[in-house]
Amino acid sequence: MGQAMETKSVIAALGALAQESRLGIFRHLVQVGPEGSAASKIGEALEIAPSSLSFHMKELSHAGLVTSRQEGRFVIYTANYDVMNEVLGFLTENCCGGNPCSPVSACCPPSVAAIKAK
Repeated sequence: MGQAMETKSVIAALGALAQESRLGIFRHLVQVGPEGSAASKIGEALEIAPSSLSFHMKELSHAGLVTSRQEGRFVIYTANYDVMNEVLGFLTENCCGGNPCSPVSACCPPSVAAIKAK
């Protein structure tokens, strides 16, 4: 998405999140962290049927909010923290009338190593 997120990309991301199931999926993936979650586990956790889940994941993927990878026979989905932070940055870049506000820190998920150490 480059340095500054374009308005069209922000609208796509916000549009994808403007639906209860997709918002729940995205929040679930943010909570899970950078290791992600198998599609079946997401469906179980949120009580979403596989056919509906597939549709919602496609919408979130097209908006750039989630990424997927194949691990054996499972598809693992992960929240795209970079895009999430770009959307948040876009929404807040002119806050406080352009004056410096309290420090804003980007959401940085714990490293995979830190999660495995638990």
